[in-house]
Formats: sequence, C-alpha cells, structure tokens
Amino acid sequence: MPVEAPHWLLSGDNAWQMTAATLVGLMSVPGLVVLYGGVMQKRWSINSMMLAFAAFAVVLVVWVLWAFKMGFGSPFHGLSHSGFFGNFVGVPGDVLGHKALQGQANIPLIGSMSFPQSSLVYFQFVFAGITPILMLGSVLGRVNFKAWIPFVALWATVVYTVDAFLIWGGGFFAHHGAVDYSGGYVIHLSAGVSGFIAAAVIGPRLQRDREIDAPNNVAMVALGAGLLWLGWNGFNGGDPYAANMSASAAIVNTNLCTAVAFLVWVGWDYLTGRKPSLLGGVNGMITGLVAITPAAGYVNGWGAIALGVIAATLVYFALNYLSRLRPFRNVDDTLGVVYTHGFAGLAGGLLTGVFADPNMFLGYATTKKGGVLNGTGAATGLIHGSATLLKWQFLAAAFVIVWSASATYGLLKLVGLFVPLRMPEKNMEIGDVAEHGHEVYPSDVPSLGYTGGTPELVPAGATPAASAI
Repeated sequence: MPVEAPHWLLSGDNAWQMTAATLVGLMSVPGLVVLYGGVMQKRWSINSMMLAFAAFAVVLVVWVLWAFKMGFGSPFHGLSHSGFFGNFVGVPGDVLGHKALQGQANIPLIGSMSFPQSSLVYFQFVFAGITPILMLGSVLGRVNFKAWIPFVALWATVVYTVDAFLIWGGGFFAHHGAVDYSGGYVIHLSAGVSGFIAAAVIGPRLQRDREIDAPNNVAMVALGAGLLWLGWNGFNGGDPYAANMSASAAIVNTNLCTAVAFLVWVGWDYLTGRKPSLLGGVNGMITGLVAITPAAGYVNGWGAIALGVIAATLVYFALNYLSRLRPFRNVDDTLGVVYTHGFAGLAGGLLTGVFADPNMFLGYATTKKGGVLNGTGAATGLIHGSATLLKWQFLAAAFVIVWSASATYGLLKLVGLFVPLRMPEKNMEIGDVAEHGHEVYPSDVPSLGYTGGTPELVPAGATPAASAI
C-alpha cells in the first residue's frame, strides 16, 4: 500500500528536481568523462577518464557525510546568518537518517521547499561533483592519481562549501544580495582559479605533450560537448527549485546565450584569419553556457544575447592573446579552464549586475537588502536603475578568487607533504599503461606483460619469458 505524501510535497516539483539533478550528473558522467577521454592524446585517455570518475565518487561520499551541511546548514557555532562558514557537526545523522532523507528540504534565506531533503542533497551534490572535474581540465597529463583523490576530498570540504555557503546557503554575500543563479562563481570561477593554481604548483606537461596537443577522438569530444549543452537545461533549469515559469525562462536563456556565443566564436575565427575548428566551437559553446549560468533566471532574452556576445568576445581574445602574456604563458593550463570557466564565470557574474531585469525570476522570496533584491527574489541590474547589485557581484567575485586561490595552494602543499602531486616522470613518458595497466585503443596483439610493453613474436602455445610468474 503506497504511503500518502505529506501536504508540503508537490510531485511535479520533486520529479523535476530529480530529473534536473540527473541531467547535471550526466554532464559529469559520462559528459566530461568522454570529452576529456577524447580531447587528450591517446596515451592519456584512460587516465583522464579515471580521474573524472574518481572525483565524482569522492565528492559524493564527502558531500553526504559532512560537506552538504557545511554549504547549506546553519552558520558555524551559532554565528549570525551572515556568517562565512557552515556548521558540519552531526552531519551523518542529519543527512543520512530516515527522517532527514524524507523530511522537507529547507535552505536559509529561501525557505522550505516542496520536495524532500534527499532531493536537495542530490541536486546540490551534482553541482559539487562537477566542480573539481572542471578544475581537473587544467592539470590533465601529469597530476598524480594517488594525490588527486585526497586533494578532491579536501578541496570540496574547504573551498567549495565556503563559496557555496556564502552565496547560496544564506551566508554573508547571500545576505547582502549577491546572486549566482546556478554557479558562475561557486562552480566555474572557483574551478577556473583553482585549476590555474593547481597547474602552476604541479608544473607543466612533458614538452612533447605541449607541442603535439592533438585529440585522439574528436567524436568523443563532440559527444561530451553535446551532453554538456543539453545537460545544462538541468543545471540552470533546476535552480528555481520548482517546475515553474522561471525554470522555463532559464532554459531558454541558457540555450540562446550558448547559441550566440558559439556563433560569435566562429565569427571571430573568420575575422582573425583562422579556420573554425570543432574544438574552438566547443570552447565558444562552453563559454556561453558558463556566462549565462549566474544570470539565467535574472536576465531577459535580450540580456542573454548580450551575455553571449560579450562573454564569447572576451574569452576568445583572452584564450588566443592574453594567454601569451605573463603569468598565463608560464602556466600550462591543459584545457584552458581559467579562460572558458574562470574568465567566463567572472564575466557572467559581473554582467548579471548589469543586465538583471527586476521583472524576471518571480520565484522564491528572499531578503531585501540595499535595493538589490525585491520581495520575489528578482534582482535589479545597472541598466534597470541600480548599481548596488553590480557592487556586490564584484565583491563576491573578489572573495571567490582570493579564497579559491589561497586555499587551493595551501591544500596542494599539504597533500604534497604526503603524496607527490606530480606523476612520476617514467609514467608520464608511458601514459595510461604505466598508470592503469591498459590503454584506450588496445592492439589485437597483446602488449602487456612484456619488457617495456613491447610485443614479441611467440610461437603458439608458448609462454613469453617476460610475462612468466
């Protein structure tokens, strides 16, 4: 006999929240997994995919045990609601117990949700889970797998939860009216900054990997990029926490900005004498997705178009020209995460302070502070008569940059005391076979078990000496 649903649960909202979370999860697994596996050289394909899978798994365990409450619980030790740190005490019982999993979700400054706590926990996990995977793009091809696992656990605990609490969980910047619809700051800016710091600390790839940086499977790149684009419907569409008009508007804005950014990127390729490549187009697409993320429900369609044009132009020139200047030219950011996520997230967040339309996002109520937010949660940008939002967008971005950079540097140095951050040079020369024991496109002639991994001609039924136990 089915259990009757409580009065606060709206099945449509709950169904959409779980669907949106699954779409976001698919952006990581398999979206970024296959994108990374395809965009890297053949000998790094397995390693890239394994690192992404590991991050997803590590963050889930950390999230339910303590990180969720740090990001979305009460302020630490009863500090005021505008504090900087969430409370992690008693998390397993609060998140994993039967009452918590089935009880009503609640977010400080927003209020009670029309779906269970378990839906909120999982929805917020997939955001937490994708962030270090995005950061991973900066250090592919040399990060030590053994160091990556503890680093991700620490980073999710120390960096992500603080940024999330401050802007989403009712902390200082949320209380003062800074907005980040779906993670332009919390996810993309922090990932871009942290990835850049990690790339600088761990050091560059081998010279030959930097000189011959060719993808091993462009079709995998296209598949991963497509999963990102459509998965972003859940990324931005799930953040009104309801299956309502704001979710629909956010989805349209997301796709519109992305399409514009893609076309602008291609246009700049032609205008600068380049041929439009698939990899370049994917960068343009990602730039549009990232730029609209902090603004998706706060701007109208014209604002979404403006964000696509401005962000794609800024990131295009940063990636192709600013990258030649210090300090960027001295850091081997494998996939240019600092540009397509860091610069794009920063641009999107600041442009939200310019283009936010007070008639948009008629969603959950929130505090009114300094004229930034009205009673429905909508925000007012510069072109609609208020500079207050832009000020707080700038201050929130500055904090995320400083905190993410400094904390990431400290955590890397801490992990490096126990586990080398950099893969052994011998393994870097060989790649996947040395690290994981197999390769992405194995030959039909066995190559494992031989000295140096080199197959030899062996008579049928004979056992090669090199593989004898």
